[in-house]
Amino acid sequence: MISYPVVRLIAAFTLMAVAGSTMYATIVGLNDFAVEFNVNRGMAAAPYMAFMIGFGVGGLVMGRAADRFGIMAPNILGALCVPAGFVAAAYSVGIWQLCLATGLLMGMCGASATFGPLVADISHWFNRRRGLAMGIVISGSYMAGAVWPPIVQHFIDLFGWRDTFLGLSVFTACAMPPLIAILYRKPAHMAAAAHTRATPAPDVRVRPLGMSPNSVQTLICAAGVGCCIAMSMPQVHIVAYAIDLGFTAARGAEMLSLMLGFGIISRLTSGWISDRIGGFRTLILGSTLQMMVLPTFLLADTLSALYLASAAFGLSQGGIVPSYALISRVVFPINDAGWRISAALLSTLVGMAVGGWMAGALYDLTGSYTISFLNGVAFNAINLAIAVTLYLRARRHPETLHVVATA
Repeated sequence: MISYPVVRLIAAFTLMAVAGSTMYATIVGLNDFAVEFNVNRGMAAAPYMAFMIGFGVGGLVMGRAADRFGIMAPNILGALCVPAGFVAAAYSVGIWQLCLATGLLMGMCGASATFGPLVADISHWFNRRRGLAMGIVISGSYMAGAVWPPIVQHFIDLFGWRDTFLGLSVFTACAMPPLIAILYRKPAHMAAAAHTRATPAPDVRVRPLGMSPNSVQTLICAAGVGCCIAMSMPQVHIVAYAIDLGFTAARGAEMLSLMLGFGIISRLTSGWISDRIGGFRTLILGSTLQMMVLPTFLLADTLSALYLASAAFGLSQGGIVPSYALISRVVFPINDAGWRISAALLSTLVGMAVGGWMAGALYDLTGSYTISFLNGVAFNAINLAIAVTLYLRARRHPETLHVVATA
């Protein structure tokens, strides 16, 4: 018989994948937004930007709510706001109304509850296989990226983006509540606090890794920004890079799909590895591999070489982001897991956004992606330096870790 934590794990993974439709609907609909509202490409991308800002900021709020009330409360709100956001977007009469729908309803109050807070929640239900469990759940975002774009594009081609968004509203309204209902149980530390009618006692270990909590959080977030500036170069610009080398956009899209597909494998494998060597070493491993693979794109000038580089990059980088969640879970008190992990994951979103823009700006300045790739390697080196620093401090202060695990 399947145990409840495993059922909860499957539900959380599926919920993240379902709610991920919000992000990819705003991406796939970009061209249609431009035509519908008679705006340029930059303005047509504003709904996606609004979504990402709301998604990131909302994660902090939802994470704090999950720490205090449990995971059900923020996700019930999300199950209401995601379908409402799709409806509001479908009936938007201007680009700014669309931005409000995607940023406020779909992002901040909706899908944000299904990212960082869910990853933090599942960490409370597993001990020996915590890293693997967290890796599986966070892979839901990659699964969304693999599944939703072709589905959304198919229905937009058939019915238009407005009717497609209404269809997504109905689907998410039906699919999310049953999955959320499975998360009804509270983890042991919250159940015990509720039984005694008291809030969990504050943790006395106030100097994780021998530093202030905010200093550690700052280092983790800086590492997240650094790695994802490097990560964003291939993920955001691989299609344009392939076109520059003389290949079609369809080939570039295949490279991106290959990258994300192998990223899922990487996240699962890295989760398994982290249960054996710890989050700190897993982060160092992933950062090192990413920095080694990134320059190979500059050497790849044939189609097969680009496919190989894309697959290798997916395998190298997929496990880096889950490492921040695992490290945050080990370093900070259990009662702060929701918002601390959400803050770490927010930094990775910031890194992806900044890195995508930075790579494009460097290309505009130089007319080549060479400097953009080298810029990614430089930020990757910063990430690796921070990862090593965190690891050494964990070795020096093992008594501050909240879970017995390999540093």
